[in-house]
Amino acid sequence: MIEAALRGLRRVERALLAGILLVLSAAFVVNIAVRSLLPAYASTFAWIDEFGVFALAWVVFLGLGLALERRQHIAMTALRESFGPAAQRAVTIGVNLVGLLFCLYLAKLGFDIARLVARSGQISPILNVSMVWLYAVVPLGFLLLALRYLLLLCGVAPPPAEVSAESQL
Repeated sequence: MIEAALRGLRRVERALLAGILLVLSAAFVVNIAVRSLLPAYASTFAWIDEFGVFALAWVVFLGLGLALERRQHIAMTALRESFGPAAQRAVTIGVNLVGLLFCLYLAKLGFDIARLVARSGQISPILNVSMVWLYAVVPLGFLLLALRYLLLLCGVAPPPAEVSAESQL
């Protein structure tokens, strides 16, 4: 059941990330084309730059959990592998526990900041949307990353074949 839920979560994360990147790429192509070919209309497309900031923030924070799961975060494997098997297990557990706690702390901070922004009523200057859309992804991303650390601590991790196949995407 956990595995099925995790597969579903991966699909949703990948679909969101792919969708955001495709829309962002298309928007930037349009923006560059307009600035180059029709500079008089460039100010009409100024919103794309601000949209890019929002979209990139979402890509970064939504991708945190997937990157850890695919073992694409920074790791000091050479140092860890220089230890014996028992020490390697202890270091791995320690790293995952510290990662979990740190992510939960950052998710709490991100939630507090998003709540503060929501209460302040801040609006983005060009898109004219609530700035909560920019800040809300911080706690979400760190909660997804914390979930991956928790799963690693519980011994639930994608099989190596699944990780290598997914990382080819």
